[in-house]
Parts: sequence; C-alpha cells; structure tokens
Amino acid sequence: MESSIKLRDKKVSKLLLEFSIPAIIGMLVNSMYIVIDRIFIGRVVGAMAISGVSLTFPIVILIMAFGMLVGIGAAASISIKLGQGKKEVAEHILGNALILLIIVAVAVTILGLIFVEPMLIAFGASSNTLAYAKEFIVIVIAGSIFQIIGFGLNNVIRSEGNPKKAMNTMLIGAITNIILDYIFIYLLHFAIKGAASATIIAQFTSMIWVLHYFLRGNSMLKIKRKNLSLKIETVKNIFSIGMSPFAMQIAASLVNVVLNRSLGIYGGDLAIGAMGIINGIVTMIFMPIFGINQGSQPIIGFNYGARLYDRVKSALKLAIMAATAISVTGTLCAYLFPYALVGLFNKTDADLTAITVNGIRIFMLLFPIVGFQIVSANFFQAIARAKISMFLALSRQVIVLIPMLLILPRIFGLNGVWMAAPVSDTVSTILTALFLAFEIKKLRLDETVNSSRVSTECAK
Repeated sequence: MESSIKLRDKKVSKLLLEFSIPAIIGMLVNSMYIVIDRIFIGRVVGAMAISGVSLTFPIVILIMAFGMLVGIGAAASISIKLGQGKKEVAEHILGNALILLIIVAVAVTILGLIFVEPMLIAFGASSNTLAYAKEFIVIVIAGSIFQIIGFGLNNVIRSEGNPKKAMNTMLIGAITNIILDYIFIYLLHFAIKGAASATIIAQFTSMIWVLHYFLRGNSMLKIKRKNLSLKIETVKNIFSIGMSPFAMQIAASLVNVVLNRSLGIYGGDLAIGAMGIINGIVTMIFMPIFGINQGSQPIIGFNYGARLYDRVKSALKLAIMAATAISVTGTLCAYLFPYALVGLFNKTDADLTAITVNGIRIFMLLFPIVGFQIVSANFFQAIARAKISMFLALSRQVIVLIPMLLILPRIFGLNGVWMAAPVSDTVSTILTALFLAFEIKKLRLDETVNSSRVSTECAK
C-alpha cells in the first residue's frame, strides 16, 4: 500500500528520478551482457569472431522479445490494477505470467536448438563466421529459459513500486557476467564458449534472485499456487498489452537479418562486424532511455488507472526531456570520439575501424530525435493502448526502415545501408508526434470531464 500511495501522491519529478535512476543504472549494467562479450571477443579472438557473434544478435533479440511479451504485458496490467486498488487481481496476473513465461521459454529453447544452423545461414553467416556464431548461440539458446523468466518477472518488480530491487536484479546478473567473462575468456581461454557460458550463468543467477523475491522476499505481490492456473481472459490481456514491445523486438530482429544480409552483400564480413560494434555503442545509449521508459511506466500506468491525468502528462513530459538529453549526449560522444569508442572493441584491424567510424557517423546522424520517439511510443503501452504503441514501434523498426535497407544500398552502396536509420528515425518521429498530440488533447478533455463530475458530486 505504501508504494501505491507514493505513486499517487509523491511529486512526479522526484518519483520519476526515484524510479528511473535505478532502472537506468540497471539497464546500463545489463547492457554489459552485449557490450562486454563483444569487447572481450573482439580483442581476444579477432574480427571474424566479432562478426560471427554479431550474426547471432537477431536470435538474442528474439529470446528477449518473448520475455517482454509476457513480462511487460503483465507489468502494465499490474500497474493499472494496483492504481485501481485491485491487489488480488494483480497477484492473479503475476501467477499467470510466471506460467506463461515457463511455457514460452521451453518452446523457444526447443525450436531454437532445432533450427539454429538454418537461422544463422539465413541471417547471413558465411563460411568464415558460421562456426563462431553457432558456437556462441547454441549455449545461449540452451539457457534461454533463465533469461526469459528472470527478465520477464523483473518488469513486475518495477510495476509494484520497487525500482531499486529491479535494479539489483540486473546488477547481480551483469556483474556476474563481467567477472565470468574475464575468468572464462582471459584466464581459462574458453574464447567464445566462455562468453556464452558467462552469459547464461549470470542470467540463471538473476532468475533465482527474482523468484526468491516473489516467493520469500518482501514483495507486495506474492506468487501463490491458486494463481498458477491460466485464465484465458488474463492471458489475452497480457498478450494484448505485451504485443507492442514484442512486435518491436521481433521487428528489431527482422531488421537485423535484413541489415546483416545487406551488409554482407555491400561490405562483406567486416561490415557485419562493424555493425556489431555500432550496435554495442548504440546499446549503451538506448539502455538509459529504456530505463526511463521502465521508470515512467508504473507512474503513468498507475495514475492513468487512478484518473490523475495531470500527473500522467507531467511524467510523460519529464520522461521525454530526459530521454532527449540522453540521445543528444550519446550522439555528440559518437561524433566527437568515434575512434576511442571503436577502439574498445577493435585494436588490430584498421579496415574494420575505418568501416565502423564511417558507419556510425551516418547511422547516428538524426539520433537526437530517437529519445522522444521511444518514450512517446512507450506512453501508449503504459496506458494500455497497445495497438497504437505497436504501430509506432513498427513505424521505426519495420515500416520505413526495411524498405530503406532494400532501396538505398542499390543507389549508395554500403553508405546506403547506414543511411536507412536516419531516414526511418525522421519519419517515425513525425508519426509519433501526431499521435501523441491527439492523445494529449483527449487526456485534457477527459481531465475536464472528470473534474466536472467530481465538482457535481461534491455539490450534492
């Protein structure tokens, strides 16, 4: 109850800081799963190894997508139910979410292991990179159940008003991963297998932490046996809300497939490795923005459910401002210090460095506007407007980007591959601004109607 009162009454700016800073720290450290693996692999094993691991990124994204489908869908539903004062319903959603995560994780593991090699070949693996890619991703898929359950339920920890605990989950996993990367790759010379093994052991640790919190910890919501029986209506509600981030991740995976194939055609294996490095750098910028999304989601969802629309608008405005500041700062760093950033991943291959630096300057040309687009799309998800959120997410990841990846390289070659991103960023941001303006106008109208109703009731 204390967390619910805080979400309703505490100053929005302080609340956003309280929720977002732990999420930002957690997401930044969590990004080390991707970044540190690539740094170790690029420096110790070589350029072809980092290209091979980069080819597995679409599969890693797919695994995360299924965690988001259930985890974020359940978290948004729980935030709204807590805002309405329906704790028992929120616990029922939590129990159903756990069962769904287990079912989904088992299915992903089985299908992933069966089709791993055909997927990698379809994603652009060559004779130079296939062995590296397969060696890494087979281990990651085998342990995907840990990531899906841990990541999925961690969203619920944040939605019940405990952002620091959610941050600790990611800190524990990421720090474990970094330590094991050093031990397995540098000290024991396990190379790519060491990186993959470190990842799944870290994810297992995070999963145990989350399960303990809901079973034995001081959580507001508890996992109870009576809530483990799936109900169709609950499952539909979780999937409908979670479909937007799920679609966004699936789209990101599809984009990576198209991107890798275009890079292979117009730039070869080194261009794929360059994109792997760029993804590592961009991930470090995206993660704080995702942290702001995670921090603002329970605030927006709770107050929307409680019909406190002025607090909803305030949280959205502050989240957009913070995300824009991050995307602008990240872009400046990439433009001012590109060689230093690329040097983290590669010290020996001058051709790889040259391709990467040129790529990042074009790829991130309009990155300053991305913070606004991501936060605004997430706003619709937080208020359970899943279809709009999904469309806006897809507008940036699929609707514009994939056609650009197919058209621009035919005209500009490898530079055309890099140019597709800023074109997509521009179009999707314009669309998002139009939808957001309409929704804010509607919120103001609802706020006026709600105030009039309250005034009438008080007069009686």
